[in-house]
Amino acid sequence: MTHRPTPYRIGQIVPSSNTTMETEIPAILRAREAGQPERFTFHASRMRMKNVTREELAAMDADSDRCALELSDARVDVLGYACLVAIMSMGRGYHRISEQRLHQRTVDNAAPAPVVTSAGALVDGLKAIGAKKVSILAPYMKPLTALVIDYIEHEGIEVVDSLSLEIADNLEVGRQDPRAPIEITRKLKTTGVDAIVASACVQMPSLPSVQPIEDRVGLPVISSSVATAYMMLKRLGLSTAVPGFGALLSGRF
Repeated sequence: MTHRPTPYRIGQIVPSSNTTMETEIPAILRAREAGQPERFTFHASRMRMKNVTREELAAMDADSDRCALELSDARVDVLGYACLVAIMSMGRGYHRISEQRLHQRTVDNAAPAPVVTSAGALVDGLKAIGAKKVSILAPYMKPLTALVIDYIEHEGIEVVDSLSLEIADNLEVGRQDPRAPIEITRKLKTTGVDAIVASACVQMPSLPSVQPIEDRVGLPVISSSVATAYMMLKRLGLSTAVPGFGALLSGRF
């Protein structure tokens, strides 16, 4: 593959209170730059959302079209919709509708770009590693975690166990210790599961926990941000090998 001289522009549609995806996605892709020739720049557009409730999530999702337009003005190479539960709370399979609609916004703006939703990326990432049964950690209130479980199970992946931290304030979710999942996931059932989701939420920091949990349990461990970075690289046609962030980014998939 010939190296392209200009950096790839990574666009992210983020909730206004999200403080994590603009740190974790660049951290993964900066780590990739250490061993691969491609370079990346990062660009975001924000949708208003403060509390993780169904009502605020639905209002926020309606704002995503504007964000896709704004990012396509910058001629980004890929767009990531960085709110998993907003997509999942809109109904089963909604990531496909969202991805198609937002892609169409970029086409209409004469700047066509592929769209990755973190919701779709988590499902596709689990399928890529062949996971049929998983245990998940989420920061949500239990009713929202139940929605997430239903969504994942509708995609053919059984959720054997889950932990909900029950934090409603989205800023508070972003303040969690990114290494906390290393210990918290000890409470998850891992017998008979194929993978662990160290953070089913793109706002709950977990990047430094993914590899240590995987090393401890000997199972693939992924997070929403790891899955989103993986799918962005796939959509760009680039190698998905970024050592140190778990099995999905090992380059085997």
